[in-house]
Amino acid sequence: MRESKRSLAIAAAEVPPRTKPSNDPEPFFSRMARREKRPLGDFFGLENFGVNLTTIEPGGETALMHSHSKQDEMIYIVQGNPTLVTESGETTLTPGMCAGFRAGSVAHHVVNRSDRQAVLLEIGDRVKGDEANYPRDDLRAVMGEDGIWQFVHKDGTPY
Repeated sequence: MRESKRSLAIAAAEVPPRTKPSNDPEPFFSRMARREKRPLGDFFGLENFGVNLTTIEPGGETALMHSHSKQDEMIYIVQGNPTLVTESGETTLTPGMCAGFRAGSVAHHVVNRSDRQAVLLEIGDRVKGDEANYPRDDLRAVMGEDGIWQFVHKDGTPY
């Protein structure tokens, strides 16, 4: 087992934010400008699952609406009142609430329609061969063998 050379405990807000706000190609990249992700799992060298401390400014969103073919995901609201948006409806969230999404289940994302920051934990596994479907956008993502997302249009042409 590979040990992290970092402290075993740190305030989550002290973990540096990602230097690149999104891996999405344009025109989707700019939609992620109102979020900040602090990759807690990466900071500690976790390999089996990821955890992000995500801050969403008013008008921002965690991601494009999506679902995963193999990855399970969960969110936990730390602060604020963001809205969980799925294909079947919307739910206003409050601190202490959580939601989970099995692989292959409902497409989802979290948007911040309030006038204050929202902060949440995003947790997901890191299953190889995962694909992401974006039902509202002309986008599909496939996890490469190198662990890097590769983005294509729904017809398969690359971005």
